[in-house]
Amino acid sequence: MSAQAQVMPQVADEVIVYKKRRNVELLLLVLAQSFGFAGWVITNLNLYGELPSNMATVAALWYGMGLAAHLVVRFKLPYADPVILPSVFLLNGLGLAMIYRIDQIPDPVRTDSAMQLVWTALGLVLFALVAVLLRDHRRLQRYPYLLFIGGLILLLLPLAPFIGHASGGAQIWIRVFGFSFQPAEVAKIMLAIAFAAYFYEKRDVLALAGKRFLGIEFPRARDLGPIAVMWLASLAVMVFQNDLGTSLLFFGLFTVMIYIATERPAWPIIAGLAFVAAGIAAYNFTSHVPRRVNAWLDPFSDYDRNLQIISAQFGFAWGGLFGRGWGLGRPGLTPLAKSDMVAAAIGEELGILGLMAVVLVYALLIARGFKTAVTSPDGFGKLLAAGLSFVFALQVFVIIGGVTRLLPLTGLTTPFMSQGGSSLIANWIIIGILMVVSHRSRLPQAATAVPQDPAQLEAASLDDATAVIKR
Repeated sequence: MSAQAQVMPQVADEVIVYKKRRNVELLLLVLAQSFGFAGWVITNLNLYGELPSNMATVAALWYGMGLAAHLVVRFKLPYADPVILPSVFLLNGLGLAMIYRIDQIPDPVRTDSAMQLVWTALGLVLFALVAVLLRDHRRLQRYPYLLFIGGLILLLLPLAPFIGHASGGAQIWIRVFGFSFQPAEVAKIMLAIAFAAYFYEKRDVLALAGKRFLGIEFPRARDLGPIAVMWLASLAVMVFQNDLGTSLLFFGLFTVMIYIATERPAWPIIAGLAFVAAGIAAYNFTSHVPRRVNAWLDPFSDYDRNLQIISAQFGFAWGGLFGRGWGLGRPGLTPLAKSDMVAAAIGEELGILGLMAVVLVYALLIARGFKTAVTSPDGFGKLLAAGLSFVFALQVFVIIGGVTRLLPLTGLTTPFMSQGGSSLIANWIIIGILMVVSHRSRLPQAATAVPQDPAQLEAASLDDATAVIKR
């Protein structure tokens, strides 16, 4: 291809051409991984005054994992967005470095960071499997009802006897053969795919207007069934599982995706009012929601019960604008600093500027996900990429907002940074799906109509480098 044809994007002979930019991705990836690796090295220098003895081994493992992920993308998804993978490795690496740093308080023999590295490797394996096996994201469009039912079952599975168990007051875990797992992390993937397929198929019906009120056309009463089902499921999670964050995440995902599909403002208005009503009811008739609200508004009213959020605020104050430095703060004083409050640990040792830089990396990742949605040639891909990107956006907003007391604190994890295998693996799978959608949307595109009939989709070659788009 000539140099002129390599310009991105360019319309020539009715074909849209993007550069692959895999070398750019590799350079960004090495730079991104170096931040986490440097944090680990500096922590050892500040705590022990010497370089880690296993520095070469860790460097080979860490940079080797990045190279392996890059090679999978280079050969299987060559047109995928070049910024997504480095952004994720930057966040994952900073999380690993901070977990290692907290491992040193007070006993240096803890190995949570080593286990987190194992979970990262497993997440990368699943990322690679998605990239290799899911050659076209439209395959996921075939089973919306099955995925919806499976997602709801997983969401409510912690309420089942014998396998469900509570941790930190929330009933969100299952334990099988001695292993704990948070099924809601897999449920969010299944429900995002189910919502995208269902709303794309039913978008015309859901967009039909009913009665008009205050200048807004509301949907017909007969079309309110989906929102009623998700409202009841979210209410069950909030009340019976004591998990306000997960309830908000899933109901927010549903609301945003139905709004994107129909472009009707009435849907988020109805959904917002329904969630507010559920929140008010939960505040008046449950015990955990008032505790979270009181801890948000007046944490010093109960020092013992609100120790976590109080310690986080003291950590932010001690860290100041520029932070204490890697290994020089006391993040271990905050309960659950490795999981729920890892953002507070970052703010203490890297400062408010460091925490804001992390937020900007999340913003970049989310923006690239929404760009993938905008450029996707098919409606299902647009909804899927938008929904998965919104999962990250809402999760980051809720957890960092809770840590900084912008919002009531919930039990959501900080994506890619918090300790825990369930969240980390599920998020790497999401990145794999986003990269597949991005690759398909950036392929050289011929300006003809996309076949919408499932039989035509099945007949379309999944390896066709000139996948058709709808103008």
